Amino acid sequence: MKAKFKTVTVAHSPDADDIFMFYAIKFGWIGLSDVKFDNVALDIETLNVKALENYYDISAISFGLYPLIKDEYALLRTAVSFGEGYGPKLIKKKGVKLKRNFKVALSGKYTTNALLFKIAYPDAKIIYKNFLDIEKAVIDGEVDAGVLIHESILTYDDSLEVEREIWDIWQELTGGGFPLPLGGMGVRRSIPITRAISYEEVLTKAVKVAHENRKILSKMLLQRELIRVDADKLETYLDLYANEESISMSDIQLDAIDKLFKIGYDSGYYSEKLDVRDYLVPVQYNDYRFA
Repeated sequence: MKAKFKTVTVAHSPDADDIFMFYAIKFGWIGLSDVKFDNVALDIETLNVKALENYYDISAISFGLYPLIKDEYALLRTAVSFGEGYGPKLIKKKGVKLKRNFKVALSGKYTTNALLFKIAYPDAKIIYKNFLDIEKAVIDGEVDAGVLIHESILTYDDSLEVEREIWDIWQELTGGGFPLPLGGMGVRRSIPITRAISYEEVLTKAVKVAHENRKILSKMLLQRELIRVDADKLETYLDLYANEESISMSDIQLDAIDKLFKIGYDSGYYSEKLDVRDYLVPVQYNDYRFA
């Protein structure tokens, strides 16, 4: 008799760090005996919108979105991306002076970088584009500036220059001392607690195994053309966003998310101020259950 598998969908973005952190599961290195993990890769703003619809079992999200989905999703501690001295970049054509109400392309309404950008530039005229199209929109003059994310921050056209780093905005808003919370993972609250805990454990192991076997996994991803960048840029990008700090959130990372939530609340983007630790998958449940 064939074993019955429960299918769980994990949605992540198509950028290199998300693929790297998930594919230890896809390649069968890590898993659960009774669960089949399916994956879907979509741009981060599509995932944010889908999370508002409570669509995927487990999904990558922007931390800036989370207060809007807190009742439907718990936060995972793993597969997170933070900036430490780097992050999305506001770019423009070289030599151009931006007006107060300049037109800008952002990668999505619910992204963390959009939240911080809006606070720093309240008069800017915003349009939203797929992150892959933002550089061209600036070059073609469709917009005055754009915020680059993902691998786009590593290389861009010689005609462009950085107007401001989102990292610098973050530093000014927080007073410094905190990494920049960009993206994480949420799990639907409709999933039983014990299952949610086991899914978090599997994903944590996958990120850890990927990190410990980085050269092997990177080579496999490149050979299968699952990554949009070359080997050198992949190494650089993984150093930034899929590293030891991605395996399980530290206290300073959790404190940084709380800072983000407070900034969003104080600026009127959230209806209440959250403590992120109240919204993590309750791993202590098993301790109580089996005590």
